This record gives sequence, structure tokens and C-alpha cells, in this order.
Amino acid sequence: MPHKTHPHPDTLHPIEGVQRFCFLKNIITNPQIIVGNYTYYDDPETVHNFEKNVLYLFEFMKDRLIIGKFCQIATGVRFIMNGANHDMNGISTYPFRVFGKSWKDAPMNAISKGDIVIGNDVWIGNSVTIMSGVTIGDGAIIGTNALVTKDVEPYTIVGGNPAKLIRKRFDEETIEFLLNLAWWNWPVEKITENLEAITTADLDALRKINC
Repeated sequence: MPHKTHPHPDTLHPIEGVQRFCFLKNIITNPQIIVGNYTYYDDPETVHNFEKNVLYLFEFMKDRLIIGKFCQIATGVRFIMNGANHDMNGISTYPFRVFGKSWKDAPMNAISKGDIVIGNDVWIGNSVTIMSGVTIGDGAIIGTNALVTKDVEPYTIVGGNPAKLIRKRFDEETIEFLLNLAWWNWPVEKITENLEAITTADLDALRKINC
């Protein structure tokens, strides 16, 4: 039996000759952005646009963008982090304090809604915007141009502005099975050996593997 090889997650451009496509973790420079293995980003201009689209990520807010393994992220996806939130308790929402000088002691209580957390095997379509504090469950699909303002359940498809449920990808029993299976946590050799069952949703074969 021939030896099976697989792409290495530390490869920047895993498709030979294709510079618009990268394994995302290899271009991240900001420690507040955490990306799992094999998650990819595609951008026809430059893959380095990704961090430019993580907006208002300030160290003092201490929030993070956490993205799981095997996610698929299209061009122009934007993440609006907590630094975009203004204090609405005063008469003005203007952030005087950030400009320093005689304004440096002005009260500012920017609201943090928490981290943005993207699960594993999530497909995010072109030009999606994801707001601060949102969690997107494993196996979800986010339609092109969606504005995601609320949490998205695992293995659901959402779209629109604001994003709403279109349908669930599987029945509840199957979703529970797939979440427990968590194939993305398998050793890559095991994933490689079982690609047919994973990519064709051969549930009978997957249940035998999981026994």
C-alpha cells in the first residue's frame, strides 16, 4: 500500500503556485488572534489583508479572536472587535479619553461583549461581518454578505442582515453524534484515512470508526 502524505499545517501556501490562499495561522502576528491548524483564508489581493479586517482589536480591551481548525474563510470577511463599542451612558458617545492630553482622564467605559469564537469546520462566505462577542458553532455555514450579530448554533446555515437561520444541516441526533465525533481533533493520519466518509457524510462508516 503506497504511503499517504498530507499537507503540513505549517505550510504558508499549501496549494502549489497559488499565492491568494494560505493556511491562516502562519500569517498571524497579533497574539490576540488564535487560529487552529488547517484553517485557510483566500484573498485575491494578498492573504495579509486578513489581519487588516480584524477591526478595533486593542490590547487594552483584552478580547480575542479565536478560530478553530479546518475553517474556510473567504475574501473580505470582517471581525468587529470590542474596541468598536462606545460608552452609551453619557450624553455623548465620543471617546474623548483615547486622544489623551487634557482629555486623558475623561471617563470611558467601553462595553466588552467578550471574545469572537469561531468553532471548527466553519465555512464563512465572502464579505461576511461578525460582531463582537459572537460564537459560531462547529460545522456552521455563514452565507455571503451576512451580518452576524448573535451566536450561531453548530451545523446550521445562516444568512442575511442581520443573519438568521436558513436551515439545519442535519437532524438533532446526527448533530449530536458529529459534535461528539469531533473528527477535527483526530490525528491527521486518521483524518486522511477516512476522508471519503467525512466528505460524503457516510454516517454508518463514521459510527464504525467511532466505536
